[in-house]
Amino acid sequence: MRRVVVTGLGLVTPLSNDVEDFWERSLKAESGISDIDLIDTSEFKIKFGGQIKGWDPNGRLDHREAKRLDRFAQFAMFGGIEAIEDSGLDFNKVDSERAGCVLGSGIGGLTTIEEQLHKLFYKGPSRVSPFTIPMLMLNAAGGNLSIRYGMKGPNFSVSTACASANNAIGEALRILQADEADIIVSGGAEAALCRMGLAAFGNMKALSGRNDAPTSASRPFDLDRDGFVLGEGAGVFVLEELEHAKSRGAKIYCEVVGFGCTADAGHITQPDEQGIGAARAMQMAIDDAGIGSDDIQYINAHGTSTPLGDKAETQAIKNVFGRGAYDVSVSSTKSMIGHSLGASGGIELIASALAIQNGVVPPTANLDTPDPACDLDYTANQPKERQLEYALSNSFGFGGHNACVVIKKFG
Repeated sequence: MRRVVVTGLGLVTPLSNDVEDFWERSLKAESGISDIDLIDTSEFKIKFGGQIKGWDPNGRLDHREAKRLDRFAQFAMFGGIEAIEDSGLDFNKVDSERAGCVLGSGIGGLTTIEEQLHKLFYKGPSRVSPFTIPMLMLNAAGGNLSIRYGMKGPNFSVSTACASANNAIGEALRILQADEADIIVSGGAEAALCRMGLAAFGNMKALSGRNDAPTSASRPFDLDRDGFVLGEGAGVFVLEELEHAKSRGAKIYCEVVGFGCTADAGHITQPDEQGIGAARAMQMAIDDAGIGSDDIQYINAHGTSTPLGDKAETQAIKNVFGRGAYDVSVSSTKSMIGHSLGASGGIELIASALAIQNGVVPPTANLDTPDPACDLDYTANQPKERQLEYALSNSFGFGGHNACVVIKKFG
């Protein structure tokens, strides 16, 4: 079977939009969560989130192009451009029909929907922008990225709520393994930190209410957790067939070796308490990689900081690893940047790749009082040096979607 490697990384996060800086800040357990100034929160229950500070897309996009993209697509474009430049790819020297783009987003252009509905209701139909549909559509990110680089291979978008990026990665992996392309730009992007997003998630009581202490609000696996912190951003990377990458002397971060996805088929928002579907997805990814559960040294957990979700994921890990679950290092980078929904799997796979490359497990911040029901090694507050051969990245979404990816140290 054709082997698939990661040759380029790009991200947009509340901590940093630079991969190296993001990694260094993550190891220090710094928080990118703060009061929101993107919108007026005076009438909102929740007033903080994982906001991208001082966002200026004009650094990578020209002014006209940026105006015709929703915020989520701006993030995706920035991350994609960074990843492609990091990979060293020259699209004038590759077969454009063998290069594609598979990106995920849970919601897509929510800001555009909100803004244009306001115009429709208060200013009339003639004031709705003619660019509304190409801005809000989920596939705008991948479509615009492919246009920029002339990628004419497989190009589609995936939406499975918070599992979107991992599902996109899995589809990209299968395309490359099936010899349908040599290069796929993949990952996810999200920008739901707008009035509609903040109100909707807040009213369903999914979010932490720690308005007085935003930097410590996201606390996965902690006894005092009270909900997730809504974030935004993108995590995008270049996946490439191994021989294609080697032929051009590309640097290689890691190898993608396994993928699994399942459905809980239970509740539209609540996870299965026993983590049965999540466990099946993990086991499928491990089996797809051709390894055993005891080969996994690190799990980048979905770890959203919700009372039900963290317990269910802990149980799912125990279902797969048995007593060996206590030997695996686990952490949640959402503790520092919040939950960026459909983008989270992309950002977390980047964190997992850097963990393998550097032999360091990033910490779970704010884990001060461990929940007795969450009794694994969650790498509380401090990074841990550990040589890693295999890592597993988990993403679970509303709708009962479960998607897991296994990566391997290259070399």
